[in-house]
Amino acid sequence: MTNALFLREFFRSPARTGAIAPSSRRLGEAVVAPIPERGDPVVVELGPGTGAFTTVIQEKLAGRGRHLAIELNPTLAAHIAARHPGVEVLNDNAADLPRLLAERGVQRADVVISGLPWASFPVSAQRSILAAVHATLSPTGAFTTFAYTMAAWTPAARRFRGMLRESFEEVVLGRTITANLPPAFVYHARRPRGAA
Repeated sequence: MTNALFLREFFRSPARTGAIAPSSRRLGEAVVAPIPERGDPVVVELGPGTGAFTTVIQEKLAGRGRHLAIELNPTLAAHIAARHPGVEVLNDNAADLPRLLAERGVQRADVVISGLPWASFPVSAQRSILAAVHATLSPTGAFTTFAYTMAAWTPAARRFRGMLRESFEEVVLGRTITANLPPAFVYHARRPRGAA
């Protein structure tokens, strides 16, 4: 059911969906690694799609903290909301993240996890969404996202990598996860520059 839904939404809007298959469990585990094992962190998920990362985030939180998921596609947002009642699903644009959090009484996110197809976005969308992430992360917060190895050297992907380095003091590229279709790697970014 989930794979069929994902594929249908890909054919409806390939650039917005960004992939032909949901991310693997192995990639999900790498992406959620920065979620603290104790306390009540605020975790924001951008572009959850059909919920490959959502499931792993929920398992890692195990009822702690708060998990908000921002999904632009209304069909996918409804799917996530039905499948994960403990997640606050918002059918909205990730570029509006500061407003969305403020409306819900959230000052800062501890971790922002992105499943967005950054390499398929125009520069304006890359900049506005990354600025929204930067504005909402706590000074000690972490941002993780991933990229497909086959697209890592495209102009859009290189531009995004440069933006990450401009926005964060630390950007680490994880190992390639071959148990994903297609193979991918994770960006781990910490300490937003200029955060107070």
